[in-house]
Amino acid sequence: MNLRVKILLSLTLILIMVLAVLWNQYQNFMTTPLQVSEDGYVYNVETGSNLRRISQDLHNAGVSELPMLYLPIYGRIEGTAHLIKTGEYLIKPDTTLPQLLKQLIGGQVVQYPFTIVEGMTAQQLINMIASDERFTKIITDISLSSVMIAIGQPDNHGEGEFSPETYYFAAGTTDKDMLIRAHKLMTLNLEQAWENKADKLPYKIPYEALIMASIIEKETGIAEERAQISGVFVRRLNKGMRLQTDPTVIYGMGEQYDGNIRRKDLKKDTPYNTYTRYGLPPTPIALPSKESIEAALHPAEGKSLYFVATGKDGRHVFSNTLQAHNKAVRQYQLKK
Repeated sequence: MNLRVKILLSLTLILIMVLAVLWNQYQNFMTTPLQVSEDGYVYNVETGSNLRRISQDLHNAGVSELPMLYLPIYGRIEGTAHLIKTGEYLIKPDTTLPQLLKQLIGGQVVQYPFTIVEGMTAQQLINMIASDERFTKIITDISLSSVMIAIGQPDNHGEGEFSPETYYFAAGTTDKDMLIRAHKLMTLNLEQAWENKADKLPYKIPYEALIMASIIEKETGIAEERAQISGVFVRRLNKGMRLQTDPTVIYGMGEQYDGNIRRKDLKKDTPYNTYTRYGLPPTPIALPSKESIEAALHPAEGKSLYFVATGKDGRHVFSNTLQAHNKAVRQYQLKK
């Protein structure tokens, strides 16, 4: 065997060994999971970051024990290194670097839940967002009127105009973003419900249905009672009767309400006192659920014109006549 053949065989052997090492490293890269706890590891990709910096951060944090060049090289080979998106990412157990890269390219960022509870007021919602550190704050004046200007609705009152729902948002979401999102959803829900409303309703515009829905929301938390209460109020409006509903009085009292409503409060006139004024109050009094909007637009048929709380599980007794109602009041409210 001459020298040239020996050299060629040696080089071939070296090449095979190198390829074997590279293949082994490639398999390690493709299959070795990152070192994270059962709860996972949250990593924030900042603006201007790249795969080299990400790889270094993960290495420094003890999340990855693989050579730091592997991820940027893989991203360059795949042609996706420039496609990573900023945001917070949850690295789950058993995640490999290629899987992480897929997350970064797809923008699969951590989503945080935020729940707007039906029945709360718009100002309570605004205050809740203002105190939530997860939101980026750009609204400086959190009064309801100023917030409506900030979200591009300067002509709207704001009460009742944000949809109760559990929303999911990414880090960096602003208070303004969340409020606009909730406002758009309420607008959409109301428009869709209005298109399928029942006949012979006393509302001229969708906003009046929203007002009614907010009253229903505050009157009952019992799902099957919503349409019944709506029926009572619709019949009273159609007959020219006052609504005489306590939640509107309470809303009109504002900060003067101390948890108790007294006879003098029912007699004190405000734009929201439905004991002293006919028709609907000027605005909603709370944020109504989709179910309350549906109830406002689809009241239950019947003859009842009155209802009173039983004090049991939030339920009510419905009456067709004032005489029957007064009897129910004595039984459940006055305990006589």
